[in-house]
Amino acid sequence: MYSCINRRTRGGHAVSEGLRTTFEELSKTDNEAAASVLVSAIDSPYEAVREGALRAILARRSHTGQRELIRRLHVIDERWRSIINENRGRMTNALRDAILDSDPRMFANGCQGVLWFADYDLVPALVHAAEAESNPHAEAAAATLLNLVGLLYDELAQPRDYSNRRDPQLVRRNVTVSLEQSVKRFPKHQRKEVIESFLVLAGRDNATLKRILMDPFDGSYLAVLDAMTHSHRAGVMRLLISYLDDPQPPSAAIGSLAHRDDFKFVRHLLRKVADGRSDNTLHNLKRIESFVWLRDDYALVDRLDESSQRAAVHLAVASGMKRADVFRLIDHLMAGGKTKGRRAAALALAAFTGAEANALAMRALADDDPHVQAAVLSQIRNRGIPGALPKLIEMIDSPHEVIRDAAQGSLGEFSFRRFLAAYDMIDEEVRRSTGMLVKKIDPTTIPMLKEQLSSKSRTRRLRSLSLAATIDAVDELGDMIIGLLSDGDHLVRGEAARALAGGRSPAVIAALEEALDDSSTAVREAAAESLERIHMAHPPAAAESEPAARQEATDE
Repeated sequence: MYSCINRRTRGGHAVSEGLRTTFEELSKTDNEAAASVLVSAIDSPYEAVREGALRAILARRSHTGQRELIRRLHVIDERWRSIINENRGRMTNALRDAILDSDPRMFANGCQGVLWFADYDLVPALVHAAEAESNPHAEAAAATLLNLVGLLYDELAQPRDYSNRRDPQLVRRNVTVSLEQSVKRFPKHQRKEVIESFLVLAGRDNATLKRILMDPFDGSYLAVLDAMTHSHRAGVMRLLISYLDDPQPPSAAIGSLAHRDDFKFVRHLLRKVADGRSDNTLHNLKRIESFVWLRDDYALVDRLDESSQRAAVHLAVASGMKRADVFRLIDHLMAGGKTKGRRAAALALAAFTGAEANALAMRALADDDPHVQAAVLSQIRNRGIPGALPKLIEMIDSPHEVIRDAAQGSLGEFSFRRFLAAYDMIDEEVRRSTGMLVKKIDPTTIPMLKEQLSSKSRTRRLRSLSLAATIDAVDELGDMIIGLLSDGDHLVRGEAARALAGGRSPAVIAALEEALDDSSTAVREAAAESLERIHMAHPPAAAESEPAARQEATDE
């Protein structure tokens, strides 16, 4: 029969109709001799024969044939692997036998097949192989079990593929049950891979896990804590971090979380803190008085990216760490942290007082980042630092909006509204000095003055004209003040003429010259006085015109 198959293929690789019919018959017949023929055919020199035999073996569910496929699994190509994967459910029994086989090649190929085809139904077989004391392959079986569970975890983390009928959540429940039973037998078999596999899939509400963590005398307790503290599996880290959301987490879990100092875990923890801190999370963080990676050596902190450094500050502040330890972290980050880390540290500094904190705040005013400067700028007045007021006033002129806003926010008493309310009660000298500060600090000064100048109330218009002159705002309000030279009230026109003495633009001078013909003597006198003051205040223009005039006369 095998010779006949080869003759039908000789001369080309294409599967002839006759060959196809032969393989269909071999896949359906109950004659066990067909299995031997197909096994021989998978070693044919012709590709078409080999592939036809492979498909027939898979179709007839021949245990003998499948066993031979597994024996060759380490040498098959991607094409065969793809074909077998399409029919992986049919290989389960043969793979189970291979896992339990004493032959090293069959065992190794069986484990490889389980992982290639992600056959989660074989978890119980792997558990059995891992637990068997006399099994020379127990350790390798345990490693395969852990890797297979890792594949399931990855599948659970992805959106479900509905083209695959297998429900990963249902698989998870079934696998977890098998692992729970093995965890209970841990004192006997001592396979830590079983513990780790269980933790990869278990949720924190798992009854078996709860019982173990609440009983330090349980035979699995130390192994569970060890895995929680040292495992690099994403599922174990996820489980451990999830206890932050638990209203009543076991102390053992919180302790393991605080003792981990591996970089990968710390980044996962900080991502959790950065994404949001629930009431339960904040409560549980307060229970932690120390993180191993936040003690004396900040080498790990320095490796973090800037978002993680920011989260590290939030974590430290929210935790139960000693304030001195939190301050040391803040000091370290403000001295050499990344941008977002320094910003978070500068904001957190507000909760600390004393000479060291004050000195740190003053140093931070020289930081390259405007947001860091702004954060400490808003603190310096409350700290009672000498020279804080002049520094804030100086920062009003910063080219960075965030710094200007911080300075203005710290000088809230210098508001135009408060100045306007007290204007009539303070003497001229204080009016001017305070008014100039208000103009510099409060950006609403000019808009509010414009509103006052447009008021229907004569008293408001008169006071706003006086105020504009006091704070040297004539240039900003020139058009409105010039417009008030036409006001129906001669007192307002006179005050407008007096206020314009602070201007020097051609429009101001022209308006004052026109006011010399006003019907009111008081207005005319005010206009003349303002013109004289403008000419006296700006003599250079007049001085420059004299030499020019003399030169013209000489030239003539």
